[in-house]
Amino acid sequence: LPRMSSCLPNLATVAPSHGLRALFILTTSFVFFAAVTFYWRTGEDAEGQLYSLPTQSRCAQFLPSPPSAIAGGPPPPPGDVFFVETSERTNPSYLFTCSVESAARTHPGTRVVVLMKGLANGNASLPNHWAFSMLSCFPNVEIQPLDLPELFSGTPLAKWYLQSEHQKEPYFLPVLSDACRIAIMWKFGGIYLDTDFIVLRNLKNLTNALGIECKYLLNGAFLSFKPKHKFMELCMQDFVDNYNGLIWGHQGPHLLTRVFKKWCSISNVQDNMSCKGVRALSPEAFYPICWENWNKLFDTISSSELHELLKNTYAVHVWNKLSHGTRLEITSQALLAQLYSQFCPATCAKMKKDS
Repeated sequence: LPRMSSCLPNLATVAPSHGLRALFILTTSFVFFAAVTFYWRTGEDAEGQLYSLPTQSRCAQFLPSPPSAIAGGPPPPPGDVFFVETSERTNPSYLFTCSVESAARTHPGTRVVVLMKGLANGNASLPNHWAFSMLSCFPNVEIQPLDLPELFSGTPLAKWYLQSEHQKEPYFLPVLSDACRIAIMWKFGGIYLDTDFIVLRNLKNLTNALGIECKYLLNGAFLSFKPKHKFMELCMQDFVDNYNGLIWGHQGPHLLTRVFKKWCSISNVQDNMSCKGVRALSPEAFYPICWENWNKLFDTISSSELHELLKNTYAVHVWNKLSHGTRLEITSQALLAQLYSQFCPATCAKMKKDS
């Protein structure tokens, strides 16, 4: 650059007969000089330096056409969409990222809040990971630390959480997640989703509702409630009164089923039944593929068959505990691959790039 700049004054002394040529060379040199300077100041090609790029440039890599709320449309019903990560992990998987992306795309006017325990160390900046770079491009996504003592304060769960012996139990992390979701629903209301859902459509028309997974067992992977709802209060109390952290599902699906049966004074849960303002949605709404058939997620399916299967589905639960070890060919016509492609295209593009 110094050599280039030292040459510029000499161009002005060129003989008058060559004035136009000199002016052209002078102009071209200035443009080239400015372009090189701009590139050197702003250009960083390494993926690990994505945060150093201007937001618009960085997001263009993931979202050629970032989603936005429809101008002039009615405001969305109140209540945020919540995701929770109760482990210390801060490297979101493809499925985790797809869950949040699909929720953000289907709820453009709603805050999508991702609470992560691994961020609860006072660090103001997010870890340098492609998923955070991509998700931060959605204006409605917020990634925040999960402050468990604060979340459980003022609830029956506060005393349970302080009993350190529970952390030695075999299912402590799932149980902790069960506690978080019912506390969030009671304190704040809104929508809770597990991080192994792919969201197909807007969920804001569902209030005080949860889904039947299969065989008349309720599941808390999706919850939608108004804040301070009595049903959620009873769930928190049952969590403490009937606590057993040694049985898988006792504090989750079985708890919700117990409380719902008491709430409705029934012995069996029926599809789409509603009582005292709380609704149990049919399996097709959130669990169109039962956990026993999770491998169907990897079966090839035609687009017409997929449309028919999911015509009454809001979101698809992927049963990550069972399916996470199965290799997915992202460019195939497998059911799960088609869901990635349609409902979390930015995550899908990253998967294709990495494959």
